[in-house]
Amino acid sequence: MKEENVNQPLLEKKKKYYENCPGCKVDKANELNEGQGVPFTKLLIVWMLVLCAALPISSLFPFLYFMVRDFNIAKTEADISSYAGYVGSAFMLGRCLTSLFWGTVADRIGRKPVITIGIMSVVIFNTLFGLSTSFWMAVIVRFLLGSLNCLLGPVRAYASELFREEHQTLGLSTVSAAWGIGLIVGPALGGYLSQPVEKYPHIFPKDSFWDKFPYFLPNFVISALAFVVAIGCIWIPETLHNHNYSDESMEDAKALENGNNGADKENIQKNENLFLNWPLMSSIIAYCIFSLHDITYLEVFSLWAVSPQRFGGLNFTTDNVGNVLSISGLALIIYQLTIYPSVEKASGPISLARISSILSIPLLQSYPFITLFSGLALYVVLSILSILKNIFSITIITGLLLLQNRAVEQHQRGAANGIVMTGMSLFNAIGPVTGGAVLTWSQKRMDASFLPGTHMVFFVLNIVEALGLLMMFKPFLVEKKKMHTDHS
Repeated sequence: MKEENVNQPLLEKKKKYYENCPGCKVDKANELNEGQGVPFTKLLIVWMLVLCAALPISSLFPFLYFMVRDFNIAKTEADISSYAGYVGSAFMLGRCLTSLFWGTVADRIGRKPVITIGIMSVVIFNTLFGLSTSFWMAVIVRFLLGSLNCLLGPVRAYASELFREEHQTLGLSTVSAAWGIGLIVGPALGGYLSQPVEKYPHIFPKDSFWDKFPYFLPNFVISALAFVVAIGCIWIPETLHNHNYSDESMEDAKALENGNNGADKENIQKNENLFLNWPLMSSIIAYCIFSLHDITYLEVFSLWAVSPQRFGGLNFTTDNVGNVLSISGLALIIYQLTIYPSVEKASGPISLARISSILSIPLLQSYPFITLFSGLALYVVLSILSILKNIFSITIITGLLLLQNRAVEQHQRGAANGIVMTGMSLFNAIGPVTGGAVLTWSQKRMDASFLPGTHMVFFVLNIVEALGLLMMFKPFLVEKKKMHTDHS
């Protein structure tokens, strides 16, 4: 009881609102809306922002093989996957180089303008990518798109600031769910809408604009969605506080001097160096490893599915890939909304993530045997494996995101997200290049005695998965309990 009295002046001080401060307006509105249930409008805002960030990343994978083939840069058919990897990695390389910069800008001028810049970059550069006429144009445009696509980091900070405390976990899990679904829906759109003249000749005539630019339509649809969201950004609230905290800091210090019964220790921790926060850094490292695995898997899956059967592929069309990924995306939505919350509450996010990672290894190594099936059986088996693989992946990523959220206090989440985005982008830049190169190499050793053909590429993916699994156990991964639970 005595501790409650000591902390009370500080709690009251936090409720002071400043006129003309957008962050204070959001906080005040949240206080007035206490007890009014789940804020679905805010969830929709976060969902659409994350979707705009995720769709351009993976939408190219189903048609990238054919796009690079049409550029006529690969000397042999087996080399196409290697060149496709460079195009896929250009986006992440650009984002890796600019993530910290955009995080700093978001802390200076606000989340809203940085988010708007990121969405407009999708509108412009994703459209230009669909108009690419050469390999180097495609690489440069994707690099510029990644450099200016600064959405995910600021949106994570935005989600933690936009919601009341009891809804912040829901907001962050929405970020994770929308991100995972965007990475699935993106390739589905790319599969359905690329090469429309071949697929929908009654709508898109031969020798038309759509025939000259067969990969423009999926990029244009994503850019159109981003344009609508960019207009909607006019009305979304800014959450960054623009007033001076110096007066509050002095008064808080006086309050601590008058009653420093453990509360001062908590305040000192607020200024800790994030790089020395091992619960945060360990979860970020594990998250980067799984991000590397996921982005590499997405590219390898699409390239492998459309590869000729003589190279161990499935000889799928982009439509076939779109069908499989659409089913996976629908299953993922159902899982996130119905099954995951109750299972996570029962077992905890990290235990569930560990189980998912363990089950992913034998599942992934079974992929090369899918070529033994044909017809309807092939679609059914591949769809089931794809659903399970994506469910396991989103379970792991969501668990690690929740762990990162608990490892830092709210005012440091913007900086923490900048570190996360830089690390994730660096690893994701390595993924497509490496995945494309390993796939090309594996397709050139179809008659090898040890792990022939595509068995090798899925084995390499499993090595990365196993490394991430080891990092989710103690002593490497340390879970930090929420600060307020210490005083309950």
